[in-house]
Amino acid sequence: MGRVNGKVVLVTGGAMGMGKSHSELLAAEGAHVFVCDIDAEKGRQVVDDIGGRGGTAEFIKLDVTSEADWHSAVASVKAKTGRLDVLVNNAGILILKPAHETTNEEWDRIFNINVRGVFLGIRECVPLMKESGSGSIINISSIYGIIAAPSAGAYIASKGAVRLLTKSCAVDLAPFNIRVNSIHPGVIDTPMTKDLLHADPETRKAILGPTLLNRPSQPIEVSQAILFLASDESSFFCGSEVVVDGGYVAT
Repeated sequence: MGRVNGKVVLVTGGAMGMGKSHSELLAAEGAHVFVCDIDAEKGRQVVDDIGGRGGTAEFIKLDVTSEADWHSAVASVKAKTGRLDVLVNNAGILILKPAHETTNEEWDRIFNINVRGVFLGIRECVPLMKESGSGSIINISSIYGIIAAPSAGAYIASKGAVRLLTKSCAVDLAPFNIRVNSIHPGVIDTPMTKDLLHADPETRKAILGPTLLNRPSQPIEVSQAILFLASDESSFFCGSEVVVDGGYVAT
């Protein structure tokens, strides 16, 4: 316990799924967590649940595609805590379509959330991390930022962009003692995937693909990797890809 005691953490997409799990674990391990999401009702419920377990959390309504929202969110964190130690760029969406069937609007939407949201988060949070003297930025990519799969062209392109944006920022920010790393989850059992994983057996098998452990991950299994990168235990991880996929990309 206490692996991130005293650290101030901002988590995007923190109201449900993986973001909720990340927020809860980080708070349980001693962090002051700012749960950020566009869904105020669910976000505040996460904060209430964390508080009920003795943790420290606050909700900030944040549309990750909005520069103004990011500016306001970081200003709020600075006003309340005076520092920022960890940014978890978790918010993301999935569109299951091949690129040649994807509309301009769908392409723009997935890139605005999955890539622009990460870019804006880094740009807005880095000045406060510099003032704090160090930082850990954790970007959620995907196994589909490493390998390809059918019918997800825009999603795969966006997660590939996050993968290399992470490395670029790691190069630029290392001199300021700000580490930037990416997490690459495999198939996770979350609200975003529930209709696929809990449909017919054939669909579930197709989604799991070559996952060696033959099951989806639970969100907490990814959150453990987040906790590691947020903690001082990962002090020599910089520009790294942490793959949490049950062996999906091993074959």
